[in-house]
Amino acid sequence: MSNREIYRKTLSFSLLRVLWDFFAFLILGGLTTLGFVLAEKMMDKGLIGLVIGFIVGVIIVVIMMRFVSYYFKAGQIAMMTKGIVEGKLPDNVVREGRAIVKRRFLTVAVFFAATKAIKAIFNEIGNAISKVGNAVGGDTGNAVGSAISAVLQVIVAYLSDCCLGWIFYRESEKPARATLEGAVLFFKHGKTFFKNMGRVFGIGLVSLLVIGGAFSGVFYGIFLQFPQSFAVLSAEVLDAAARAGKELPAFFSNPQTFTLACAVGAGVILWSILHSVFVRPFVLTGVLKNYLESGMKDVPTEQSFANLDTKSKRFAKLHKELYA
Repeated sequence: MSNREIYRKTLSFSLLRVLWDFFAFLILGGLTTLGFVLAEKMMDKGLIGLVIGFIVGVIIVVIMMRFVSYYFKAGQIAMMTKGIVEGKLPDNVVREGRAIVKRRFLTVAVFFAATKAIKAIFNEIGNAISKVGNAVGGDTGNAVGSAISAVLQVIVAYLSDCCLGWIFYRESEKPARATLEGAVLFFKHGKTFFKNMGRVFGIGLVSLLVIGGAFSGVFYGIFLQFPQSFAVLSAEVLDAAARAGKELPAFFSNPQTFTLACAVGAGVILWSILHSVFVRPFVLTGVLKNYLESGMKDVPTEQSFANLDTKSKRFAKLHKELYA
């Protein structure tokens, strides 16, 4: 199957995710707004209510998304892997994907233990690389370190998904061992993966400008219908900053530019959801295909594990626990 065919066949997972994400976005926005309105009316402290409502909304959304990702995200990667390896997919990919996820990860805890281990290994190596920039010192060094860290976070996210695909491919192995194999694959075939990074960042930037820009404009038009609310919120933000002894940029003092900033923030949040649901899976299909094909030609061995033990304390610990 071509990458486009695999993406199209697994798009149903994306559609289900976007419906769920939209529902979660409404909950977050509703609780944030409710907190602001209630606190403003009852205590004349709308900013405090907004923060409380936002925090409560984030907690609820995180709990919801934890279980949604177990079925939708993992199921989509499982079906991508199946399409790449077997060259075909069943008619009902959602049902088959959920069945594979349940079979491979008997509980939600096992699934998140594997994904946590993957991120821990790659983040450890990534943090070491980020220190190169920070070691320069001063503002320049911090800027370089921050830029490296941001790029690495994107890479780690794709690596985690590719490693998850490898776990589904290696169904005969325990998830713990397959997780370690997936980490080794990157370091054995890093060039194969990095050649995809131009496409990853290029498409990501285009989607940010197009999708994020469009929705920022939509939100700005909506927010302009409530000028008094944003004027009050702007004043409260400035007051809170003054009490904390901090000076905010000038646009915070102008309700109109403050409203624009809020619209851009909301647009970026919505972009991140739509990008992860629709654009990112398309990019991931190609990256995952290269990753799996490299691994199938050269499955990691114990010698490969031993080599990576010397480069990552986290990996060495997990390797030791595998045989404990």
